[in-house]
Amino acid sequence: MEEPVRSWPADSVSLPRVDLRAVPAPPVDVAVPPPGRAAEDRLDPATVCPAEGDPPKTHAAEWEKRYRRTVIAADLVAACVVIAISAFVIDRLAPHDMHAFGTAFAILCALPVSRAWSARVLGEGPEEYRTLGRALITAAVLVAFGGLLFGALEVQPWVFFVVPAVALVLFPQRYVLRQILHRKRRRGLCLLPVMAAGSAETVEDLIKRTRTEAHVGWRVEAVCTSTGTGEIEGVPVVGRLEELSRHVRRGGYRVVAITADQYWNPERLQRLAWDLEGTSSEMVVAPVLMEVAGPRLNVSGVLGMPLLRVTAPAFTGGRRLVKEVVDRCGAALLLALFSPLLLAIAVAVKAGDRGPVVYRQRRIGKDGEAFTMLKFRTMVVDAHLVRRDLEKANEGAGPLFKMKKDPRVTKVGGLLRRYSLDELPQLFNVVAGRMSLVGPRPPLPEETATYAPAARRRLLVKPGLTGLWQVSGRSDLSWDESIRLDLRYVEDWSLALDLVILWKTFRAVLAGQGAY
Repeated sequence: MEEPVRSWPADSVSLPRVDLRAVPAPPVDVAVPPPGRAAEDRLDPATVCPAEGDPPKTHAAEWEKRYRRTVIAADLVAACVVIAISAFVIDRLAPHDMHAFGTAFAILCALPVSRAWSARVLGEGPEEYRTLGRALITAAVLVAFGGLLFGALEVQPWVFFVVPAVALVLFPQRYVLRQILHRKRRRGLCLLPVMAAGSAETVEDLIKRTRTEAHVGWRVEAVCTSTGTGEIEGVPVVGRLEELSRHVRRGGYRVVAITADQYWNPERLQRLAWDLEGTSSEMVVAPVLMEVAGPRLNVSGVLGMPLLRVTAPAFTGGRRLVKEVVDRCGAALLLALFSPLLLAIAVAVKAGDRGPVVYRQRRIGKDGEAFTMLKFRTMVVDAHLVRRDLEKANEGAGPLFKMKKDPRVTKVGGLLRRYSLDELPQLFNVVAGRMSLVGPRPPLPEETATYAPAARRRLLVKPGLTGLWQVSGRSDLSWDESIRLDLRYVEDWSLALDLVILWKTFRAVLAGQGAY
């Protein structure tokens, strides 16, 4: 089915940010580093993350600084504690105090050099974890190189055990801090004040998205349009597009969001970027030509022209091989860990009505090949024969049949569905190579028969046990939205995105969001 072009991705996967002074072309997410306000333009450094009950104010610098200091302090304390414990354990076997100092020094150098503490990446989803992982890999290489350089060949435990141990602490710690930040944002705190400028339609879309996805941290407080009057979704229109820089300087907005409008051209965008220099505002331009994000977008200069390079999605190669290995080994490990739970569920399903334990259903996999998907049975035997009597009560999106209170679901089945425990047998499909841990939702044959050419791109990769659809609403999503999320995963897939989705899946499953 045709999917309309949208200006703003629904999830928090970041777009590349470049300096507009060197890149005048518009179709890219652009960030102008804020070098600081002139003295006469400097606003009161109040915070939009005040104490509970206080009204939000106009400048976000203070809460951003506090959050960054908290992340840095937490990283330093955690790294030092892990290294100290490791030194105590390792030194009892072979005392090498300098190895501990060298490892600590390498980590503390690699974190800032790799931008793991940059305000631009903190709270930015996969990008934050990518920079943190890059920093720790760099630290491990530095420790190994230092050992070779100084002839200290006893560094193996520090490279292969201590640095990974630091990673096992820092990654969950960053996740917890981000969740605390997200909870504040859902309460209307710790939000960046945004000035949006563009057509009324694209600005309206941006405002709605910032409200439904508060964890991103944007709050549109003012708008500039071609008319310069009225309001959009309750947000006042404060001026015309040609007056934008003056309103930004006067209002102290942290983000200037440029959405599609005929007014914008390369010269005007470049002039706006120049006008915003010396302010604390970050300029971001919507990618109006296509909804592609993440590592597939790169900006480079060719013949003096800034060009946006969109690389092809990676469906084969080294990264896919890594994904294949992680899928099968991870699924096998999960099956071993959950084997007592699987046995208990099987006994409960069988004791419920003496029917079959496993439900088998034909689904369509990679390249349109059919396979048998396994699930624990959650409905009465011969539930498909009763479906015809329930068609009028269908609450599912598109060709899917869903009911929030389906009378065919057994008591045990209701509990299994709420926490997605009925999906666990799909781990056998992952081990067999028919499915992946993360991917698009496995479609039914009748669904694929109605696919438009764009929707058939879902079949370029293996279907997943979980995916963007799982962590974005599950059964509460509309049909078009679920298709769009699956297509976005196919286009923008990365190992970092898979890790983020797996993290979010545990939270969605435990909360029982959108499951019925």
